[in-house]
Amino acid sequence: MPERRAEDGTSTGHDDDPEPLEAADTPDGTGTADAPDRAEAADAPDRTTPSAAPDGPAPADVRESWVETGGVRLRVLERGDAARPTVLLVHGYPDSQEVWGEVAGFLADRFHVVTYDVRGHGGSSAPLPLRGGFTLPKLTDDFLAVAHAVSPTRPVHLVGHDWGSVQGWEFATVGRTQGRIASFTSISGPSLDHLGHWYAARGRHPSPEGLLQLVDQGIKSWYIGALHLPRLPELAWRGPLGRLWPRLLRRAEKLTSATYPTASLPSDAANGAWLYRDNILPRLRRPRPDAFAHVPVQLVVPTRDAFLSPYLYDEVGHWTPRGLRRRAVPAKHWVPRSRPRLLANWITEFVARQEELGGKEG
Repeated sequence: MPERRAEDGTSTGHDDDPEPLEAADTPDGTGTADAPDRAEAADAPDRTTPSAAPDGPAPADVRESWVETGGVRLRVLERGDAARPTVLLVHGYPDSQEVWGEVAGFLADRFHVVTYDVRGHGGSSAPLPLRGGFTLPKLTDDFLAVAHAVSPTRPVHLVGHDWGSVQGWEFATVGRTQGRIASFTSISGPSLDHLGHWYAARGRHPSPEGLLQLVDQGIKSWYIGALHLPRLPELAWRGPLGRLWPRLLRRAEKLTSATYPTASLPSDAANGAWLYRDNILPRLRRPRPDAFAHVPVQLVVPTRDAFLSPYLYDEVGHWTPRGLRRRAVPAKHWVPRSRPRLLANWITEFVARQEELGGKEG
């Protein structure tokens, strides 16, 4: 059993109401849908749109604790009333849980909101050795340890961005997590198993459209090959790239943040390269045939994502028998930074709907 410790080292135990989200109509009446629900707002940060509070989310009471599992120590932050439904947010690459700050602040008035630094990122320790320490099964162990520590008797509503979403698809499709997840919101991060089947299908049944998609996504995925190079990514992130990245991100995504970059960014990115090395090629070569989500899924697709094309998700409906809600937003990759209010509203609607249904399909 994982051990959880509060900040002082002692052991611990444990806006407005949105309208209910209705599943889109489908011919078979199941309520599953893979049709985009396009946001009406422009591709601009929420801070400049009328729906956002001018000063951002109000400060919330943040509680820090630590979960020890699998040889690593994970830094966990909690906001809101622990008696309310738990929303657990998992960050991507090369971020830390800091990326969720504004979204978590917006959600904390209604939910028990939990974030944690993925192993090797932020305040969490890295596995030793690094090679083989970032596999999806080990990341699933971490998730289960955190979920048990913060919500031992109730399933959590899982939200993931980028590699947090890639992890989330693993969590939501493996048998040992059944009963621990109530719903899953995926943002800018496909299942590696689904992606492996997507590539294989275009290889088995070649077409001009499929070839163009393969070439287009291959260009967008150039960085994956770079991250598989030995030592070079680590040297780059701990050197010039680590210093330049915040400026590059601001220029590419038109974002500014008082809390970014974090001091841990260079080491986060260097350690996180093993997410790619430990998982990408094994899963794309041998994707699981049974990677079906055992919970309702909300899919948020940024239409201007520079790294992932929207058509990668065209077959997700096949993998989500418990229901799929697909939404498209005219934004770039870092939606938690650029559209925190909109994203928090969508999470609130989806989670409230699942709580209303009490775990039934929908």
